[in-house]
Amino acid sequence: MSNFFLESTHDGSDEIVRVSAVISASPQDIFALLADPAQHATIDGSGSVKSSREEHPNRLELGAKFGMEMKVGIPYRITNEVVEFIEGERIGWKHFGGHIWRYILVADGANTCVTEEFDYARAKSPFFLKLSGRPDKNRKSMEKTLERMQKYFTTPR
Repeated sequence: MSNFFLESTHDGSDEIVRVSAVISASPQDIFALLADPAQHATIDGSGSVKSSREEHPNRLELGAKFGMEMKVGIPYRITNEVVEFIEGERIGWKHFGGHIWRYILVADGANTCVTEEFDYARAKSPFFLKLSGRPDKNRKSMEKTLERMQKYFTTPR
């Protein structure tokens, strides 16, 4: 993991938490991983994503809806909708809470700079998210997600 570089930003004044890392893989390979909801539990650094639900599409696209089996204290199910999609560059989804999870990919030689964002600017309850410490907790989970993504691409399968 010698090429791995991780940077986090969140100053508390904006409503977007960003974590970036240089990953040893092409944007196309990383995008393929992100566009496959069955793989989300593989890279999830929060430990809350358990699996995709059976009715998920094989590959995400703009407007696609996909369900996930989750667990934060208790098990639950959530349905997400892809609201941002630029092939090989950007993918983002949201659920009923209104906040967006997005990934932005930028080629960096043989590697890719991956930025994961937790955007709660349009969340239905930003006050509750801040009160519960979600921005900082999510930042730490996002760092773990990018570390897992790096491991996914550098470990022989």
